[in-house]
Parts: sequence; structure tokens; C-alpha cells
Amino acid sequence: MRNKRRDGKRVRWPDGYHNILPYIMPKRTEAEVSMTEQFDVTDLVKYMAERNEKEGTNLKIFHAICTAIARTIYHRPKLNYFISGRTYYERPDITLSFVVKQKFEDEADETLMFLKVDPEMNFDSISKLIIGDVTKVRKEKSNDLDKLMNFVGSLPRPFLEAFFGTLKILEYHGVMPKSLTAGDPNYSSVLLSNLGSIRSDSCYHHLSNYGTCSVMITIGVLHKEQKLMEDGTWQPRDVINCTFTIDERLADGFYYAKSLRIAKYMLEHPEVMNEPIKKPVPVEL
Repeated sequence: MRNKRRDGKRVRWPDGYHNILPYIMPKRTEAEVSMTEQFDVTDLVKYMAERNEKEGTNLKIFHAICTAIARTIYHRPKLNYFISGRTYYERPDITLSFVVKQKFEDEADETLMFLKVDPEMNFDSISKLIIGDVTKVRKEKSNDLDKLMNFVGSLPRPFLEAFFGTLKILEYHGVMPKSLTAGDPNYSSVLLSNLGSIRSDSCYHHLSNYGTCSVMITIGVLHKEQKLMEDGTWQPRDVINCTFTIDERLADGFYYAKSLRIAKYMLEHPEVMNEPIKKPVPVEL
């Protein structure tokens, strides 16, 4: 059995339960757990508006959520685990992926984005990275992954069946070529879907048995709700719903629930957003 693969280092569990889970539930889609969390982003919205006006930045809620998730993954490493070939691995990097629609039209083309987040990065640098890559892709209309998918998708069905059958064997043994996974969202730490950009709320989204991505997040539309405050008064607050779908074989619900406290704290306390993601978040776990 391989102890290391190009995109991950093998993780050995001290208990037998986790070691047998991939045999009890061999498919990622058999081990899905979904939860929805609402975040109060009132202070964050004000923070971004002030900085955008004074400094000319282009900070957005989606950028903030990406930053909070990246920092959460950095400090909660089990969120960056994946199972392949019924073996646990930990990724060496934090990678975020999402879909960019060229135009907000039914038949508009979609492009897949894949971003690597370094430990020194913060809200500002992640925002600039996202804006830069999205602008580049929309200008070029496609990227290398899109071109590869267009070619493969044009093959006859027997060739497609043989091609993906071969990929499954390579993935099971941990020898998938980098040329076939580079930039593929199915091989990222987390795949995000910004449904708020099309005025939709968050919803459950399945994981995929292809690749290694074990966390899926859908982001709803920013809206106002009346909230009961600590002083007993009701106030209109800016809130956003996020639905998380995760592979329960990687950690228990207690671990996931505690991990969400980091993201929640960051989104509700924007003063910590521009710290490097490697810096611990002052929240009790």
C-alpha cells in the first residue's frame, strides 16, 4: 500500500473504526452529511463598504467566505483529508475551486476555477487572487481544463467508458497523472457554489465519487432578517446561509461543528479577516 501519493500523505488512524469505514462505505456519496449554518455578516458588510469606498478595493462577501473557509481548513487539518483507494490521505495544500459563468444567461459557458491558498495570504490577497483569475478567464473565455474537457467530451461513448475506467484504476492506486488533475475542482480541498450571485439561497449539493474533493459548500443570497439581540431588542441584520456537505468518514460531527466556529467568528468579526490564515483565530474550540 502506498504511504504517499503526489497530492497527499497517508494518514494512519489509531482506532480501528476509522480504518474500516472506507470498507463499510466505500463511496464518498454514501458518507455524506449536510448542514446549513446562518452567518450574521452585518459588521462585515459595513467593513467591506468602508474599505471599498476609502481604499478602492473590491472586497465581496464571496471573497470573505473563501478566506474564512481557507483559514478554517488550515487550523482544522482533518477538513483537508480525503479517501482514495480506501486509504486516508492529507493534502499538502489548501485549494479552493468554483465555477465562473461567462454571462448570467441560460446558455452561457461555464469555466472551472482552481485557487491555491498560501498560509501567508489574507482577505485582501485572496480577494485580489480571485478577481485576477476570474477576470483572466472571462477575457480568455476558457482555460486548459475546459479545452481538455471539450476534447474528451467529443469522444464516442466506448472511448469515454474506457477512458474513465482507466482513470478510476489510476486514482485507486494513487498514480493519477498531474496533467489530468491540475486545475480540476474534483481534486480541490473544497468546491464552492455561489448561488447568491444568481439570487438563490443555499441548498444541499452532493459530493462526487470522482476525484478527492470531500467538502462542498453552497452560498446563499445576502438578505436581511429580524434578529433577537443580547439586549432583548429585535434588529434587522444582514445574514447569509451556507450549506455544507462533507464526508463523514473524515471526522465526526463534533469536529465539524467546532470547525464551523472559526468561520463563524471570522465572518462576524471582520477585524480579524486581514490576518494571515496561519494565525490562530481567537475562538474557543
